[in-house]
Amino acid sequence: MTIQERARGLVEARWFERFIVTVIVINAIGLGLETSPAAMEQAGGLIRRLDQIAIAIFVVELALKLFAYRLAFFRNGWNVFDLAIVGAALVPAGEQFSVLRALRILRALRLVSVVPSMRKVIVGLFSAIPSIATVIVMLLLLFYISAVMATKLFGTAFPEWFGTLGASLYSLFQIMTLESWSMGIVRPVMEVYPWAWTFFVPFILVTSFIVLNLFIGVIVNAMAEATDEEAHDEREMIIEELRALRQEVVALRDRGQP
Repeated sequence: MTIQERARGLVEARWFERFIVTVIVINAIGLGLETSPAAMEQAGGLIRRLDQIAIAIFVVELALKLFAYRLAFFRNGWNVFDLAIVGAALVPAGEQFSVLRALRILRALRLVSVVPSMRKVIVGLFSAIPSIATVIVMLLLLFYISAVMATKLFGTAFPEWFGTLGASLYSLFQIMTLESWSMGIVRPVMEVYPWAWTFFVPFILVTSFIVLNLFIGVIVNAMAEATDEEAHDEREMIIEELRALRQEVVALRDRGQP
């Protein structure tokens, strides 16, 4: 076994991945403690030292992967992401770049490729993107039409909420989220325009209880399809293994016959 093969076996080992995830979690906790003046006063030196050790471990990890995979290293998007994050942490710059260190916690997303249930969720989300985009376009169109109507209907009396198209869009977004929509916006508007409920109630029904629920339906359907597809692939694999086993049994039986 060559040195390159040994390096690849090391970086692909399960214990090595768990070790890196543990370092990421510890480093993320340290980054959080850096925001606490009391923690920095008590153990600031230790926290900084752990951060330096974590960065050194990340550098060694990337060096091993570069040696093991060579140019194939850059074909993996996660590897490129890790390289950018660690490279930014090594840049000798001022505090304006220190925020980049916090992005190392995003490497914990590697768990997605390890936990099957999380992998199904991500596959479902990605497969649902085209349908979700359609729902978003429909929701934006509904928002635009409603904002134009609200600006023309209520903008004169309530310029703070509906004086401009942007203000109307923001107010309608607040109403859609059901955050203080009644006492905060709708009831004051109804004191001037008693019929205003005929505009806001249908808007809430359509946006909050119909369109937004489409997101849930689309995602659930996509996840179900992804699960069925994975189960189908597993069944096909089992069938292929059974066929190969049957062929071996037949071959052994033929050899045993005189």
